[in-house]
Amino acid sequence: MTISEPLRNPLSLLDVSGRVAVITGASGAFGRACALALAALGARLALASGSADELEAVAAEVAEVARDGARAVTILRRPDSLADAEHIRDRALEAFGRIDQLVIASGTNRPAFIQDQPPEDWQHVMDVNVRGPWLMAKAVGSWWIANRVRGKMLMMSSVRGRHGNYSGYTAYCTSKGATDALTRVLATEWGQYGITVNAIAPTVFRSKLTAWMWSEDEVGQATRRRSLSRTPLGRLGEPEDLIGMALYLLSPASDFCTGQVMYVDGGYTAG
Repeated sequence: MTISEPLRNPLSLLDVSGRVAVITGASGAFGRACALALAALGARLALASGSADELEAVAAEVAEVARDGARAVTILRRPDSLADAEHIRDRALEAFGRIDQLVIASGTNRPAFIQDQPPEDWQHVMDVNVRGPWLMAKAVGSWWIANRVRGKMLMMSSVRGRHGNYSGYTAYCTSKGATDALTRVLATEWGQYGITVNAIAPTVFRSKLTAWMWSEDEVGQATRRRSLSRTPLGRLGEPEDLIGMALYLLSPASDFCTGQVMYVDGGYTAG
């Protein structure tokens, strides 16, 4: 019986060298971690963010770790409109000629109990966490389909797409539930084109969005204690904890995996 190349050389399944990844929210904790890991493995990157200083800082770190011809271009733009999303896509195509991976790492939250939250704050969270990813999927996915590229799309969800929260998360939980649904429906729509769509759903991990949980604020402290109390591994997450799953979902190793929300949560959703 013939031994296939993946069985002969299993690490080849994780080879992303030469691939082109577009990363939105590249200056955030997950976007930065993804960018550094992919660059260290030889991928080429189009890094998009609305923060010029933070974006350039990530690009400098990418240059420090880049191997095997990896490099990055920066795009000072958020996908607030279809024109913005298409600009991000077109800038990546101008730089590299193709796109193989789309990592949607942008996200936000404005915690408040529903009786106190202004409708515009709820809408802002939905725009950043749902509308922006939908627009990026439309822009890049249309190009993939037209050019017969078997792309890989990775979105950032949360355990809050599955579980409620007692700390004013009606906007955030709703948006992440929508992320999970978008993951599944795009996977079913695009499977015929060989495009995979998956999401990573962490519990609380260290980022700018969760900094309030380390404050002296009563709600923040209560949220952090409650999260720790039901996490079997006994700690909150770090951005590095998400990289193994991200590399799996962006590499040939996951070619038969699509429409999945992968929980990287220290066991939070197990109990």
